[in-house]
Amino acid sequence: MAKLVYSAITSLDGYVADQRGNFDWAAPDEEVHRFVNAEERPIGTYLYGRRMYETMVYWETALEQPDQPEFVRDYAQIWQSAEKIVYSSTLQTVSSARTRIERGFDPDAIRKLKATSARDVSIGGPHIAAEAIRAGLVDEFRQLVAPVIVGGGNSITASYTSATGAATPRPRPPFSPTRGRCA
Repeated sequence: MAKLVYSAITSLDGYVADQRGNFDWAAPDEEVHRFVNAEERPIGTYLYGRRMYETMVYWETALEQPDQPEFVRDYAQIWQSAEKIVYSSTLQTVSSARTRIERGFDPDAIRKLKATSARDVSIGGPHIAAEAIRAGLVDEFRQLVAPVIVGGGNSITASYTSATGAATPRPRPPFSPTRGRCA
């Protein structure tokens, strides 16, 4: 059975985007990018809301950009090889291969996807992740923290709040001696 993984890069104060919706402060350096590549390699399907998809679709053409470093090219290949499902009531077409649109988030469909997938599934974006968290579908939380204080905006903790208002994160330990790196 595949795991559903929610990954996000946040600021020190827990924001995934600032008050204007920007997250350029979260751009990973080479070391972090390579770490993310290793974490994303087992993913077979990405689940996105429209806004996250519109951000991530850059990776569909990233290999066409001249002089991309190897670690960027690697991530583009990881992303392109995965299936993508975009949950949107307004998006009419997609601009990436291996991508389909679903008009509504269906927890039972996600349970079936997890049960039948040979590879893990990733959910991206705090709003769509919140739906999966409320439905009890998220098996693993991966939060990478950028060394910056944003001061306000779109908080990751909004995703962690259950329908009852109780925080429900189940984070991985910050360090795994058996893996020899931050988990």
